[in-house]
Amino acid sequence: MKFALILNAINPRIGGVLIRGDKGTAKSTAVRALADLLENIKVVEDCPFNCDPENPEEMCDLCFENSQANRIKGIERKTPVIDLPLGATEDRVVGSLNVERAIKEGIRALEPGILAAANRGILYIDEVNLLDDHVADVLLDSAAMGVNIVEREGVSVAHPSKFILVGTMNPEEGEIRPQLLDRFGLQVSVVGIEDVDQRMQIAKMADAFDADPDRFASEQQPIQDELKMKISLAKELLGRVALSDDLLRTIASTCIDLGVKTHRAEIVISRTAKTIAAFDGRTEVTQEDVKKAMELALAHRMRSRPFEPPTLNKDKLDKSLEKQQQEQEQQQQQQGQKQKNPPQQKKQEQPPENQQPEKPDEPHDQNHSQAATPPEQIFEIGSPIDVRQICMPRKRDKILRRKTSGRRINTLALRNRGRYLRQKMPNGGKDIAIDATIRAASPYQKARCGPNAIRVKSEDIREKERVAKTSAMLLFVVDASGSMGAMQRMESAKGAVLSLLMDSYQKRDKIGMVAFKGKDAEIVLPPCSSVDLAQRCLQELPTGGKTPLSAGLSRGLQLLQGEMRKDAETKLMMVLVSDGRANEGMGGKIREELMEISERTKQLGVHTIVIDTEVVDSSFMDMRLGYCREIAQTIGGRYYPISSLSSDSLYNIVDGEQRLLIEANA
Repeated sequence: MKFALILNAINPRIGGVLIRGDKGTAKSTAVRALADLLENIKVVEDCPFNCDPENPEEMCDLCFENSQANRIKGIERKTPVIDLPLGATEDRVVGSLNVERAIKEGIRALEPGILAAANRGILYIDEVNLLDDHVADVLLDSAAMGVNIVEREGVSVAHPSKFILVGTMNPEEGEIRPQLLDRFGLQVSVVGIEDVDQRMQIAKMADAFDADPDRFASEQQPIQDELKMKISLAKELLGRVALSDDLLRTIASTCIDLGVKTHRAEIVISRTAKTIAAFDGRTEVTQEDVKKAMELALAHRMRSRPFEPPTLNKDKLDKSLEKQQQEQEQQQQQQGQKQKNPPQQKKQEQPPENQQPEKPDEPHDQNHSQAATPPEQIFEIGSPIDVRQICMPRKRDKILRRKTSGRRINTLALRNRGRYLRQKMPNGGKDIAIDATIRAASPYQKARCGPNAIRVKSEDIREKERVAKTSAMLLFVVDASGSMGAMQRMESAKGAVLSLLMDSYQKRDKIGMVAFKGKDAEIVLPPCSSVDLAQRCLQELPTGGKTPLSAGLSRGLQLLQGEMRKDAETKLMMVLVSDGRANEGMGGKIREELMEISERTKQLGVHTIVIDTEVVDSSFMDMRLGYCREIAQTIGGRYYPISSLSSDSLYNIVDGEQRLLIEANA
């Protein structure tokens, strides 16, 4: 963790670092301590954007105009390390236009936000995985362009915003968005120290700091100064570090071999490898530098599915690097032989090349032998349903005020988003209704000023009241054990999920899917509204094995808790599709586990539907052996016994429950 932070302090172009780890592992402490190792930067005096007085290309409009007239003054300031609060609004992050001042004085008045303060510094986001989606989108735009643009009422203001993005997160609270994840140059995982002596030393140092902070800081200052000097020397040396074409080819070939799709990987690895060499005082990058850089830059770029925990198989990485090195050595030997022995030697080398097509027979036989083992069964997706004729009810008599966005039901938006509904008296916001403000000021213009100007007073200001629509989070917890393979249950479940996802895409809802089989449960479809991603995930879902029902419910509850942490007003709904015949627990008694998880789900306020797919004789409908009915009673949810599950019946149940949920909250 410290090494990755130091590398970014030397070379900000690496792109920041994401720190994953359990609570209490000094993630936030390390990031904030980095500020003492950073050198001072030159900034324009009284500029809120930390503009560089020596680089006109990185100045705001006002500083650029002053520099052309030689009216600019530079001062030294500490490199800023800015915290982004988790609940920060979009206006607080990007800044806002003072529309009232713009109307009165006719100027572009920008009130700087967090992105302005973080320019040429470090933007630190604690619990970055819980960041609101709309704020994450703004960060993505600014990180990509290096410019922050604030637009309001036809007025647009831009300022430079180049920063090192540093984020920390606890994986237990959910994964990070894939689009935001790739923006982090490096990623490290932090775990608690298991050495007794080191843990004792941590406690002693904490006590020493609490007893006398000044003395503790002075004792550690020589080490800090030494490291700070080493970082400064590395910055000076960085521009002279060279990366050979052979190593760059190794980087690109290894990324392809490991299945890394993003081209940002090669760029980050090469920059990181050069920085490692500079930190060690060298001007040539070695293979070991490349390997260290790959371990830091590839883990979060190797996931085959979104929201999977990022992992890097180091053995596979070592084999790939060895393979690339051997191929390069062979190519160098062949080139040397061609220069010494042109035609005759080539003819002698041709027979082995002609024999190469026979080599694939061996792996073919291995695959054939593996195919003899009976694989898990994968069912096709059932027929989707046309849901265009089904509409959600609208409440015209009452409009709620919420922060969530979507298209389910009209709400008054707390954030400045949505359709302009009507004007209202100001309440400390920045969303000025220019038309209503001018109408309020117009009767008094004759007495206030001449014919060629408009004068607006504070009492004339009106704000906009916007209307938006809420969304819901619908999570399917699907039994993928062997029993779901009977009577086309899995095909019907897949078809219904895909149909509901198509409907949710239009209404901007989120739909996720957790499947449980064997001994564990996994997130098959993370909360999203992507039909293409859903179809791929559902298509590959196998069926077979035991029924770990408690693991499925527990995984689903964790996922919903993560969504609620992001937005407490999200409406949560869980659909359990299972025969209820649990035969695999999580270490305890199965029934006690199920009841305990059901109680926690009820306390969270999740609207739950339990669809029992157990097939029983019609004359013994009450003799079901599974836990579905008991789970529904404990969880306070709806219970639907279905002997022959179809896409239509499942869709009708879920859609009807969604209507009831929306109406209940309206």
